[in-house]
Amino acid sequence: MSAPTLFATDTLRGQLQAVIRLSIPAVLSQISATAMQYIDATMVGSLGANASAAIGLVSSSTWLLSGLCAAAATGFSVQVAHRIGAGQDDRARAVVRQAVVFSVWFGLLLAAAGAAVSRPLPVWLGGAADICADAAAYFLIYALALPALLVQQMFGAILQCSGDMRTPSLLNVLMCLLDVVFNAIFIFPGLQLGPVRLPGAGMGVAGAALGTALAQAVVALLMLWAVLARSPRLRHLGGSWRPDGECLRTAARIAVPAAVERVTLSAAQIAATRIVSPLGTVAVAANSLAVTAESFCYMPGYGISAAATTLVGQSLGAGEKRRARRFAWLSTALGMAVMGGTAVVMFLLAPAIFTMLTPDAAVRSLGVQVLRIEAFAEPLFAASIVAAGALRGAGDTLAPSLMNLVSMWGVRITLAAWLAPRWGLHGVWAAMCFELCVRGVLFLVRLLRGRWLEKKAV
Repeated sequence: MSAPTLFATDTLRGQLQAVIRLSIPAVLSQISATAMQYIDATMVGSLGANASAAIGLVSSSTWLLSGLCAAAATGFSVQVAHRIGAGQDDRARAVVRQAVVFSVWFGLLLAAAGAAVSRPLPVWLGGAADICADAAAYFLIYALALPALLVQQMFGAILQCSGDMRTPSLLNVLMCLLDVVFNAIFIFPGLQLGPVRLPGAGMGVAGAALGTALAQAVVALLMLWAVLARSPRLRHLGGSWRPDGECLRTAARIAVPAAVERVTLSAAQIAATRIVSPLGTVAVAANSLAVTAESFCYMPGYGISAAATTLVGQSLGAGEKRRARRFAWLSTALGMAVMGGTAVVMFLLAPAIFTMLTPDAAVRSLGVQVLRIEAFAEPLFAASIVAAGALRGAGDTLAPSLMNLVSMWGVRITLAAWLAPRWGLHGVWAAMCFELCVRGVLFLVRLLRGRWLEKKAV
């Protein structure tokens, strides 16, 4: 048994430095992911409003499937954090073996389910006839790539929870670069670079999905290699590969509430898509691009959230509840400060952002207006994102899932359905802004009460 070595400090300054040190690579990774989304949106947006609307129509459904992958990753990665925090590196490696086997069969199951519904899905979502074919093709390719996405998320989260933020961050940056290259090849019929014209597949919207899928596949293999062959604490996986009932039950106890949370959130997003669809193609495109543009604000919060999961998880694994509480609050405060600052920048630069994302003047005008509504919610949105990461580190996933259920369905969807016929897309985003503020307050209260400190998974 090796002793835990990460972030064992009880001084406020030392703990703040630990939060920042772990957050920086994770935030940079999220910024690169945001850049990828912007580039993807710009490439697809250059094809016209219908192309953006086709992807926007199924985006809530893709979030649902990626959310299930993220929930599964949480079930195993939190156990790794606790085992390493307790100095049980051999038990951490046993969890990794279980994660490898689980990723294979669960990824294939998700891919089969997604492929089966790909054709009727755009019709179910109320899409216009002229975008349904592109939307179905995009979703089919996305679904078939889900095994790669699961491996990328699973083993990226495991590396992060082992304390290695640098490797998954660098690999995620690589994925962004590969996505740009593959998209350029598959979306357009050709690409002019100075005097040289490079050939392209000219697949349009389907090419965007294929480019992303290939980038994910390459990085998934590299992420798996980084865990199994390169990680100082997790490699050397000699031992039983049989299903471990205790590990799988613990993973289910953590992951199932997180999966339910993702399902309820994504189902709410799908309901929101149904609310937006009757507002027309311009509204659907503006809504999709505004969601992409907003990621400029919230992606740094997800980076800090990943750091909070690691710090809280390892602290509780070592039996240090006081340190875990301090890390949770420091991380949340840092996230609120960072996202508050990026919200100001987003509000000011919204016209420039939409000029970059789409040439359609009507989509640009509407997108800028709704994006500026959302800016006011970002500090409390940050509180919900980072606090959720801290709670995940403790294995506390049931209460957050219930809070998200109440917030999304009781506030956002109800209010959006009432406001959309009156204020159009502005009403939908006003409802979203108010709901994010409510959600942030709920998570701050949960963090303050401290019951999550008794939720250690292993």
